[in-house]
Amino acid sequence: MNSDSSRSGKFSSFFKKWIASSLGVLTPVFTSFAQGAEQEQSYFWLWQLLGRLHPMIVHFPISLLIFAGILELFTLKEFKSKLRPGIQMLVLTGGISAILSALFGWLLADSEGVTGETLDLHQQIGFITAGLSLILLYFLRKSTIEKNPSTIKLFRTFLFISGLGVGLAGHFGASLTHGEEFLTEVLPWNTESEAPESLTIDLATFTSDLSPDQEIKLVTNVRSVLAHNCYKCHSGAKIEGDLRLDEKEYVFAGGENGEVIVPGNPGESDLIRRISLSKNHDDVMPSKGKLLSKEEIQLLTLWVEKGAPWPDGVEQQSIYLVAELAPRKPTLPPAKAGLENPIDRLVDQYFEQNQLSWSETVDDRTYLRRIYLDIIGLLPSPEELAAFEKDPNPDKRKIWAENLLNRTDDFAQHWLTFWNDALRNDYTGTGYITKGRFAITDWLYTSIRDNKPYDQFVKELLNPNEKSKGFIEGIRWRGTVNASQRTEMQAAQNVGQVVLGLNLKCASCHDSFISDWKLEEAYAFANIFADTTLEVSRCEQPTGKMAQTKILWEELGSIDSTAAKAEKLRQLADQLVQPANGRMYRTVVNRIWKQMMGRGIVEPVDEMDNLPWSQDLLDWLAVDFVENGYDLKHLILQIASSKIYQSQSIAVESPEKLLAEDFKFQGIVRRRLTAEQFSDAVSRLSAPLFDSTEVKFRPYELIPEAKTGLPFDRASLVANNSFLTALGRPNREIVSTSRDSQASLLQALELSNGERLNKALEKGGQDWAKNYSDPEKLTRDLYGKALLRTPSEKELEVAKKAFGEKPEASEVQDFLWAVFLLPEFQMIY
Repeated sequence: MNSDSSRSGKFSSFFKKWIASSLGVLTPVFTSFAQGAEQEQSYFWLWQLLGRLHPMIVHFPISLLIFAGILELFTLKEFKSKLRPGIQMLVLTGGISAILSALFGWLLADSEGVTGETLDLHQQIGFITAGLSLILLYFLRKSTIEKNPSTIKLFRTFLFISGLGVGLAGHFGASLTHGEEFLTEVLPWNTESEAPESLTIDLATFTSDLSPDQEIKLVTNVRSVLAHNCYKCHSGAKIEGDLRLDEKEYVFAGGENGEVIVPGNPGESDLIRRISLSKNHDDVMPSKGKLLSKEEIQLLTLWVEKGAPWPDGVEQQSIYLVAELAPRKPTLPPAKAGLENPIDRLVDQYFEQNQLSWSETVDDRTYLRRIYLDIIGLLPSPEELAAFEKDPNPDKRKIWAENLLNRTDDFAQHWLTFWNDALRNDYTGTGYITKGRFAITDWLYTSIRDNKPYDQFVKELLNPNEKSKGFIEGIRWRGTVNASQRTEMQAAQNVGQVVLGLNLKCASCHDSFISDWKLEEAYAFANIFADTTLEVSRCEQPTGKMAQTKILWEELGSIDSTAAKAEKLRQLADQLVQPANGRMYRTVVNRIWKQMMGRGIVEPVDEMDNLPWSQDLLDWLAVDFVENGYDLKHLILQIASSKIYQSQSIAVESPEKLLAEDFKFQGIVRRRLTAEQFSDAVSRLSAPLFDSTEVKFRPYELIPEAKTGLPFDRASLVANNSFLTALGRPNREIVSTSRDSQASLLQALELSNGERLNKALEKGGQDWAKNYSDPEKLTRDLYGKALLRTPSEKELEVAKKAFGEKPEASEVQDFLWAVFLLPEFQMIY
């Protein structure tokens, strides 16, 4: 399965899991309701007719309630609006329609024999929306009679929630009728112009008598066709006509109308008949989306003609991309003049293979600003730039980068942000309030500062002490949560994502549709983190089967299922960090590469089964990392001293280009300052953005010499707030391994009208104006500190006109704001 399809599939999976988590407490209600309906096997024709009216009537609440909610926004200041009669009519009609839609929808699903996870979510949201609509109708009547503020507020609240409910129900309804990728498949990066590589086989090579290898190859391709075209409606997520095509036993069992495959006889096989029909035929399959290609139909026909072979064990042959587990150290190409760094030698080989050229090397100013921001997160001073430019050492760039790495506390305070995001460690928020979450900040800061070897770093996360236990302990959510969000499963998911670049979220609920990972394997891994044996739940329904206890790749070793939790964690830690686990070290070098270069060798960085743009570079970096003592600073220096890192940055039109399958690496990607980098720069040049009450971690209380002498506290040490959120800091409720580098509307509003920035600019304007009476000197010094250059004649002229004879505080405030909004300031070039 290609990475684009994988992405869009996960898009829907994310929404499913989020809603399933929110509705988990209601699942038993809906389950009993559905089970009661299953007892009735024959259906009166009228109920079937009413059920089939569901698609027609459901559009009333979707359009009317949402439209009513939009109109209500125009009446927020004055409830007695001329729009009121229209809103009341829309709410009355939409509310009644929502209730009828839920009833008719239940009749439709029950009589047509459609099941599956997507349908369950659609039904649950529909029933909840119907309930909300009843309450909405009550408050509609009450607000019409009483007109008191509290009643009006409740009416509006339920109106907006009901509108959201019908919108979400509509999304999953569209997924049912048009497939899970209905919303995302039209996006530019999800279009497929040609068949995946797994389908491009030469059918002529399959002779009359198939060899065992040919049988495996043939059925592997058949499974790939079914996965790409049929799983939307015929897999565990959605089962139409009682037909599943995602596993051998279901394929040959057939559906509600009997077998769909007659081995050896394509003409009598309903599957072949349906996929061969014209697009407008009532029986054609797939009924939505594009039809199978001529080659795909020929492949399935040939397979049936050959007796539909499906050898035992063939399902172990993956139809998805699967990365090698073992390490691999490729032979380095010979060095060339100026290309001695192993990274450059491998990049040069890639450039030659793809007919790409090296770009020019950046000047000292650009390089110094780049390494300061990437290594310690701060801007260099004009004095530091002057010293760097005067340094005669031909190897000065590597030496200065190494010196920055030795600024241990500046380094730690910058990279703390990276690891806080990845390990979802924060200072406040969900879980901290309820004491259902544990901070690892002290341990994490010390580990980064001391450059703890990465294998030891991971071992202490997986087999933790009191200070490092927060990562695998996860968040203990209040109330009832779904099975896929219990703390043991959180640990399995988070370790898989962060340490191994692996998505186990889908497999935590059912067998994954984006990889080969099975539900039982996810539970076996989660069982390592459990005090007692877990019971396997499929789509929130307990199966009665108890989980095994296994590591994800058994070739790395076994786990003693009878051991106590502490011993299981020790075994897991020892086995995962061994050099034989090449995947773990490819994952971390890929993360560091992206952090410094703007785009991973593999993208997304949490999907390490995807193809890298250079397998040799990824493999070599991972093995070199292990051979050099799991030293993260060594890796950073290796990248920072390479010629490719020192080359001109590449501007990318849109982030989708970085994820495209035909992506060609050309160099470091131009990117925006993070929330923390921007905040630290403003605090240093203007005035501190954060006061002492917002600082939740002070390293110098842990390590006295950690006080760096800065006149402000770094943003990485501050609790999240609306300013940092607007600039891109995640809430860290979930693992965050990438931040969007694109400017957003929220960011623009915060930088234009935000109170926090305005206060810092006001104080900065006063300080600069107090210390400078000469407009030209003020302008030159500000440009030097903010942009590491002197202003142009035109810029000086504009500044002089703005300041007049003597700069005033308000004028300097505006000038600071204008400089901070310059792309030259906000971007890492």
